[in-house]
Amino acid sequence: MKILKGDLIQLALSGEFDVIIHGCNCFCSMGAGIAQQIRKTFPLAFQADLETGSGDKNKLGTYSRATIKIKDAPLTIINGYTQYRYSGPHVLADYDAIAALFSRVKTNFSGKKIAYPRIGAGLAGGDWKKISEIIVHQLAGEDHTLVEYLSLQK
Repeated sequence: MKILKGDLIQLALSGEFDVIIHGCNCFCSMGAGIAQQIRKTFPLAFQADLETGSGDKNKLGTYSRATIKIKDAPLTIINGYTQYRYSGPHVLADYDAIAALFSRVKTNFSGKKIAYPRIGAGLAGGDWKKISEIIVHQLAGEDHTLVEYLSLQK
């Protein structure tokens, strides 16, 4: 796992990556965190989310996606279903869903430059150490980067 400090969305828009992944709940909201920023920046990704069944627990571990052109190259945005609900008192991140998601990503996007934020460790409250181990295991041999958000504002 490479680690880069910056803004995942801006780096994607500059053509740094082929695939970006973010975690979603199963209720088609994309209303907070980086999902909200992706919804605003990449409306086709939100449209892909809306085309899935809202509240469908079977989405866990799967994804919807949208592909757009950035500098004449495709950029695929993955809406990874890594948690069922979007609020509650407990950890919302589903570790099995995260593992299944990244297994699918490896199968379908092997050889691509893949990037993601701390999926499941922000608003979903998951343990980043555990999540990062899952990602490293599932994406073994792939070119993948954790982008840690670095605000340019002070």
